[in-house]
Amino acid sequence: MHKYKVTIKENHLDTFGHVNNATYLELFEQSRWEALNDHGVSVKKITDDQIGPVLLRVELKFKKELLLRESIEVRSTLIDKPNPKVMRVKQEMVKGCGEVACEAIFDIGVMDLVKRKLIKLEGVWLELF
Repeated sequence: MHKYKVTIKENHLDTFGHVNNATYLELFEQSRWEALNDHGVSVKKITDDQIGPVLLRVELKFKKELLLRESIEVRSTLIDKPNPKVMRVKQEMVKGCGEVACEAIFDIGVMDLVKRKLIKLEGVWLELF
């Protein structure tokens, strides 16, 4: 499991005073980039190797509001590998009180950026979460 802490800031809010729905996806992405960088997969490495992650599907479930200056933890866990080229990752935004504010399921592949095709998941790609 990968964990990433973040505090909700003013730019995350919508006119209702809670986190905008699209911002949830941005925060989940920030967490995935932290997991990548923690495992030595930087933008430079992706560019040099011409191999990088791509999102194939996402399902979001909003459960509780996130409000200004709340501290949350984004938890990312590999939950399934439906085939050799796709991993299923569950991400949750957990409030300080332990309640899950949002949960998302992502299907993620790794693409050969030259051939423009998914490749088999192996090595570091399976160790991220």
